[in-house]
Amino acid sequence: MSTLAPTLEAFFTERLMGQRQASPHTIASYRDTFCLLLAYVNESSGKSPAQLEFDDLDAPTIGAFLTYLERDRGVSAATRNARLVAVRSFFGFAAYRHPEHAALIARVLAIPAKRKDRPLVVFLDQPEIDALLAAPNRDSWTGRRDHALLTFGIQTGLRVSELAGLRRADVVFGHGAHVRVYGKGRKERVTPLTSHTVAILRTWLDERGGEPDHPLFPGPTGRPLGRDAIRKLVIKHAHTATTQCESLASKQIGVHTLRHSCAMALLRSGVDLATIALWLGHEDLRTVQCYLHADLALKERALARVAPPNTKPGRYQPPDALLRFLNAL
Repeated sequence: MSTLAPTLEAFFTERLMGQRQASPHTIASYRDTFCLLLAYVNESSGKSPAQLEFDDLDAPTIGAFLTYLERDRGVSAATRNARLVAVRSFFGFAAYRHPEHAALIARVLAIPAKRKDRPLVVFLDQPEIDALLAAPNRDSWTGRRDHALLTFGIQTGLRVSELAGLRRADVVFGHGAHVRVYGKGRKERVTPLTSHTVAILRTWLDERGGEPDHPLFPGPTGRPLGRDAIRKLVIKHAHTATTQCESLASKQIGVHTLRHSCAMALLRSGVDLATIALWLGHEDLRTVQCYLHADLALKERALARVAPPNTKPGRYQPPDALLRFLNAL
């Protein structure tokens, strides 16, 4: 009888759900990882997932699976590393249950994460934000919903999963208007709302109606918009907005662009990094330092405060024939 299948089942039920109380998003991500892995091994070895043993998931197989994800499925290095995290978590759990496979498990745990490029974050300037918010056709119900969602997303900087999970009761109007968010890492936070956002949300909720536990941004059937649906509507309206703002065509825009735009607006308004990290729901200040790198205007202001060096422009000339030869290579 296979020992892999019951160990994998126990990993999800005992470790993730019972001991760690992992979020539904984490469980879904780990589930998808093993569905892909088991399907890959099934196709390459001919064994059904229920018949697989630990020897079928050795380090070379896991390495080949990660290569398959990048080469054949076209995933990014970040996604490849996220799949590896799920595999490592399972093998770390299996190490306590099956010490007889310690050598195999150690080799899998030793597979390194892949280094990846860290490009500058993509964010929208104010004219681009205005064009994006003007893109939805507010003569339709979906257009008014999308306009409210885009305005809300840019002002609050919520993640796409947080936007998808919002209910009417999470928005509080009146003095100190805010939205209550249950976000990544099981952290709860509150984000204040501007008077402009409050006005748009009030109008939307008057039309939307519903009970307090109903989704804030529903689909046509009344169910919450999924993450993919939100991503698609952002991309659709960004494409429409390029007719009014040509600079949008040069940017790859997604839901996270709204989050980056919120952070950059806060930074340019003089808000410190610690407050921005709290606003976005980050625990580590290093996570928001990417916004300092992306803000060219901030660097230009810093450069303007620096006195130029008291030197004349010129080009280095090697003083020796041998050095001239070496520099010419």
